[in-house]
Amino acid sequence: MKVSVRIRRQASRESKPDYQTYSVECSEGNTILDVLNKIQWEQDGSLAYRRNCRNAICGSCAMRVNGRAVLTCQNLVGEELEDQTELLIQPLGNLPVIKDLVVDMTKFWNNLKKVDPYVSTASRQIPEKEFLQLPEQREKLQSAANCILCGACYSECNSAAVNDDFVGPHALAKAYRVMADNRDDRTKERIEQYNQSGGVWDCTRCFNCNEVCPVGVEPLDRISQIKQTILQQEKMEDSTALRHRRTMVELVKEDGWIDESKFGLKVVTDSGRDLKGLVSLIPLGTRMVVKGKMPWPWKFKPSAGKLEIKALINAVSQHLKDQGKI
Repeated sequence: MKVSVRIRRQASRESKPDYQTYSVECSEGNTILDVLNKIQWEQDGSLAYRRNCRNAICGSCAMRVNGRAVLTCQNLVGEELEDQTELLIQPLGNLPVIKDLVVDMTKFWNNLKKVDPYVSTASRQIPEKEFLQLPEQREKLQSAANCILCGACYSECNSAAVNDDFVGPHALAKAYRVMADNRDDRTKERIEQYNQSGGVWDCTRCFNCNEVCPVGVEPLDRISQIKQTILQQEKMEDSTALRHRRTMVELVKEDGWIDESKFGLKVVTDSGRDLKGLVSLIPLGTRMVVKGKMPWPWKFKPSAGKLEIKALINAVSQHLKDQGKI
């Protein structure tokens, strides 16, 4: 069958992008990478893109196809054309383009280095044989260990698109992998590091990383596990992010939903102890009063189902504790 393939072309970093359309003879069972190869080998040798293993192992061929990041060696033409009339192929997002479909991965790798994704046993005496792990110990980190660093999750990350400090879902998935490894001896230090700006609390929980991950790492789930570990720490340094999470659960548990008049004061001003935070609320509060949107505390009414909600939160918390997840 004939397939229309529209590809984003860019000659260099400095040049402006454009689109070029090709007509390719292929079958529904061909991969997107097969289509790109046919274009480069038979029609346009100047087309630039990355490829290597062709077995969904190396991650080199990750690109955006019809608006989302995929491994082009893994996705089939028939699957991509199910709801489309053409194939739209673009480079990964959130990374600068070098040429055509090839992106500069420097920031991606630098962000990975920031979380120091290597098991540390520096303080341990070197054993006569390797460190052993029980199957259940290995199981805790298996999902994160599957990451092939293809960049698909980083490409679709909404937080990375607007927050230059955020290390990205790939880095935090690897961060969880070493934090969950019983052989690592820097757990406390890692927890403190991931609690800082640019870490887990900068994730917007948009779920895009889970949707596009080609190997089932589910980065958002790994980020959530790091958050749960942080929340379990009794002496963790207080922060706006921690207060946000704890206050939200506290207020929902208390009233069935969030009393916004309490929420802002507790989170931003640390219940009135943070004067700088209190001052920062004045402009917002003034605009809310003028527009008639101030959530006056005397107008707040608890949810009629607050007892059921409280019971549900307690039941979920107990279940997670029984599962060893919190």
